[in-house]
Amino acid sequence: MKPFFLTAALSTLGLYLYAQNKELKLSLNETGTHYLKANFTAQVWTRYTYNNPGTTINGISEKETFDVGLRRVRFQLMGKISDKVFIYTQLGINNYGYNSARKPGLFFHDVATEYHLTNKLFHLGTGLTGWSGFSRYAAPSAGNILGYDAPLYQQSTNDVNDQFLRKLSIYVKGKIRKFDYRLALSKPLMIDASTYSVKAINVNSDFSYNAPKLQTSGYLMYQFWDEESNVTPYMSGTYLGKKKILTFGAGFQYQPDAMWHYADTLSKNIIHQKLFNIGFDVFFEHPIKNNGSVLTLYAAASNTDYGKNYIRNNGVLNPANINTGNTLSGGGNSFAMYGTGNTLFAQIGYLLPKKNNIDVNRIQPYADITLAKYDRLKSTTAMWDIGFNWLIDGQRSKISLNYQSRPIINTTSLKQTSNKGMMVVQFQIAI
Repeated sequence: MKPFFLTAALSTLGLYLYAQNKELKLSLNETGTHYLKANFTAQVWTRYTYNNPGTTINGISEKETFDVGLRRVRFQLMGKISDKVFIYTQLGINNYGYNSARKPGLFFHDVATEYHLTNKLFHLGTGLTGWSGFSRYAAPSAGNILGYDAPLYQQSTNDVNDQFLRKLSIYVKGKIRKFDYRLALSKPLMIDASTYSVKAINVNSDFSYNAPKLQTSGYLMYQFWDEESNVTPYMSGTYLGKKKILTFGAGFQYQPDAMWHYADTLSKNIIHQKLFNIGFDVFFEHPIKNNGSVLTLYAAASNTDYGKNYIRNNGVLNPANINTGNTLSGGGNSFAMYGTGNTLFAQIGYLLPKKNNIDVNRIQPYADITLAKYDRLKSTTAMWDIGFNWLIDGQRSKISLNYQSRPIINTTSLKQTSNKGMMVVQFQIAI
């Protein structure tokens, strides 16, 4: 009975704190400068997918799939436990669908501790953490995404040599007037323990199975108007007009000898290459009028170098993973999300005016496009999303309707020959 009473006591305490503060926050001293704070976020997808050509499930061809899945379930606990020490933990699950292994275990996304040498200028931290480069959404705030999902290509090594973008790192971060910076030295995770199936070495580059060398990354941002928080590494996609934001950012990610490939099919000589990604982006959000309408804009340009002709397909919550068709894109909803080459991303959102000056039940249309020119492919690929958020109670309770069009690449011509679509309805709750 003890676990029951403990759970009941914690639940009662949580509801009391939320009722008092509109957040789960417990002060550890009289002034509230020492505290513990918790929050919870869940995103549930209901989806209809037009699968890639040749997709099969358990040996049966399936052109279309309807499914329901848990995109993200997260619990965060963080706090300033003394004047100089900050702790941050996050656990949960990602991408649980009908074809996932049963009873998935919760795992830690983040476990980090920081020492604040100064109030804002210099914070030193270490642990499993998302503090890294090379762009704004290399570490997106899951509960404050503008669209139904983040531009995942910016999470450049997601689950290959990291844990859902997090790495075991030593990092520094801080603010110098209008500049916001982060710099990390990371030990990448071993490839043979990855959930991503790294291809056997061949003439096209892929991640090396050798012991990983240290990875460095960083991101520098200039904030013209309001400052954004750097308490956690995760960057918001929209503030719903609560801030006036204009930022310019630049970042990098570098790891020597991270990649390998054969020089040719005959000699089998191994060529080792660096992983080197750079990015530049701009983020803008500003109220349009006094009626609560808000315009949000984001644009990013990236050059990603994973070695010779690297391509990685990815399908979020993939309803199928088998493909027998003549497509490089793989099965289900996967497509060439990562590769050596150049990528442009643009996003726009518009929060419609309030009705009767009430900040509930608001509509926020949005659209984005990703254009990628990868070295291995013979044509530029285009992936786009269009949809809207129904903000029932801000980000605490919202429903997103999104249509995505993704590229299909022909294996022979290495060109985009068609597109396939996916309709997602996402329900989000956040406390």
